[in-house]
Amino acid sequence: MDKREKIIELLDNQGPLTGKELLEKIRIDEFSAWKICNSSERVVTKTIGTRYLRLDRQVEGYARLSPSIIREFYGYTVIGTEKNIHEIHMKAELLHQEIKEISKKKFELAQNVITKIVESQEASQIIKTGASFIIAGDVAYEMSHLEPRPEASTGELVKGSDLDIVVVTQGLPDSIINALDLAIYDQKNFLLKNPSYNEEIDYIIKDISKVKEQLKFNNFKSMVASKILYEGKFLYGNFSIFKQIRKMLIDEGIPEKIRTLEEKALINRNNARTYLLNYEGSKLTEEENMKLFYTKEEKEEFF
Repeated sequence: MDKREKIIELLDNQGPLTGKELLEKIRIDEFSAWKICNSSERVVTKTIGTRYLRLDRQVEGYARLSPSIIREFYGYTVIGTEKNIHEIHMKAELLHQEIKEISKKKFELAQNVITKIVESQEASQIIKTGASFIIAGDVAYEMSHLEPRPEASTGELVKGSDLDIVVVTQGLPDSIINALDLAIYDQKNFLLKNPSYNEEIDYIIKDISKVKEQLKFNNFKSMVASKILYEGKFLYGNFSIFKQIRKMLIDEGIPEKIRTLEEKALINRNNARTYLLNYEGSKLTEEENMKLFYTKEEKEEFF
């Protein structure tokens, strides 16, 4: 029995599965499984959630979509056959609700952690007035997951999506900023090493004058910074600063620039899918794998 028939038999016998469940139950490499499920007329796939822009130096024009093709298949796609179409839709809806709930809990964790940090500072009231805390990434798009992954600096496993936090300050003295930075860093280490959490905070603190400079959108770093602020949701602190940033984004035409990049990213995704579905080899080269199918590091860089 060839790989295609094995997959179809499994889906017929066991009903709809996520990509992860399928790969756990059958000894087929990720690329072959994805290709079969997306090219066979006898297989039905339903993908949930949001595809959003990720800027990647490896891609011409920088624009690609997140999740990557394989991560979308693995964690956000339900696969079955025509006879189980109703069950496919039901399982996909349950998966969508589960991912939204994970995102909600991660948002609440980030909010609680930041609240605790700020309120522990001597200058807590000054920070609440002079800083806005913004959360971006998977949490902002309600696309968080809990798949264990290695944290970049230590290699220790963390629980899925990290907590991407941008702190924008306005008029805060360096002494207060430094104390805040140290407190967040300490909490980052605590959440990373405590088995009850195994969560990763990825954060940056910057003054609103730096935000203004970055919104010029004139190099890769400023594009990434602008995109993160564009997608970010208010977490804590001074909401007026957050509103001020939203106005700055609009004034600099960032929403239109992001939409243009999203259109490029969608074209890139469609081209990648077409290439992969027509790929004749049994295994992708490392370069093809990184550019088309997967990214070794699916972690936002903060600037």
